[in-house]
Amino acid sequence: MRITRNQPVTREKRELARQLRKTMTTQEEILWRALRNKGLGNVRFRRQQVIAGFVVDFYCPSARLAIEVDGTSHTARKQYDADRDRVLSELGIRTLRIGNESVERDLAGVLRRIEEDLTPSP
Repeated sequence: MRITRNQPVTREKRELARQLRKTMTTQEEILWRALRNKGLGNVRFRRQQVIAGFVVDFYCPSARLAIEVDGTSHTARKQYDADRDRVLSELGIRTLRIGNESVERDLAGVLRRIEEDLTPSP
């Protein structure tokens, strides 16, 4: 089942996703450079993908994996993040949360963690 194709997306959400792509945080840019063009595990990632009315930082359709790079703004949005994670989970999408500090200090470790999550355990 394709989640992102043919889903209804409001003009506002589409524009928000475009704006977020233009104004990614430094940590999101660092991670995007590593993920883009099938740079990890030979799988495709999308950035700032609208899914079920939410915008996720990165999404791998083949693994049904959403990646959120969490900075200080997420401490004030815990309920919103929990609601988003619940909706994504109901759609069969796993969410991997990564802290800004992890991206800055241990990008190789972050990439290993993502690669592990690309292939669910049997």
